[in-house]
Amino acid sequence: MNDDLRNIILGVVAAGISAALGWLARTSLWRRGLRRKQAFFGLPENSESLLVVNRDPATSEPAVHRFDVFALLELAALIKDCGANLQLVTQDNVQQGFGERTEFCVGGPGSNRRMLAHMSAMLPGIRVNIDPEPGPDRGAFQIGTERYRLDPGITEYVLLARLTAGQRPDARPVFLFCGQRAITNQAATRYLARNHERLARKHGKNSFVLLLKVVNSQAYGPDVVELVEDVTRAAQAPLPPAATDTAPSSHRAS
Repeated sequence: MNDDLRNIILGVVAAGISAALGWLARTSLWRRGLRRKQAFFGLPENSESLLVVNRDPATSEPAVHRFDVFALLELAALIKDCGANLQLVTQDNVQQGFGERTEFCVGGPGSNRRMLAHMSAMLPGIRVNIDPEPGPDRGAFQIGTERYRLDPGITEYVLLARLTAGQRPDARPVFLFCGQRAITNQAATRYLARNHERLARKHGKNSFVLLLKVVNSQAYGPDVVELVEDVTRAAQAPLPPAATDTAPSSHRAS
């Protein structure tokens, strides 16, 4: 074997070893990222999850708004990426507790009874105006002493929450997507899909409640979303008496 042939063989072997090491490193990073994602969502391989869909309040017939359908598709993709299974149920067809399976609940308390129950049990510091009568405070959020009004198509708000039941270390989380309009529900699911790694680094497996603002949805759809504030502390504390006294005639999430 001459020197040229030996050098070619050694080069091919070295390239093969480098490619194999690179593949192993990429696979290791991918698996580590997948485990972090599964831990954040509470979705280990082949686990079960619940996808709770609301109804479209604008129709008398049982129906789902198209933006809520888009939100469900975004969530289904997240669940599939984790290697988990999902069960899709309507908001008036769920009769079970929480913590056993990861749950994704879409829609405000006016269109989703399950959301109403979760907010009553776990978010006493939030009041949502679900009065169907027109008015400046229709759909408004009261969070602690702050009020966030809806300006349709211009400025709209949505709550994105990850909540766990009690102190059980094995409790699966509940994810809430509570928006003032259907398009904001989709905006929140898209925000979660894009930012779950950052949220996992910041919050770990702890509960959090984020207030998001959807900007100019009539032009940009659900894509332009701003984080207004982390409202976890205010949301989990009782609503202050001053806020109760000055709140508009609305229905508390209870």
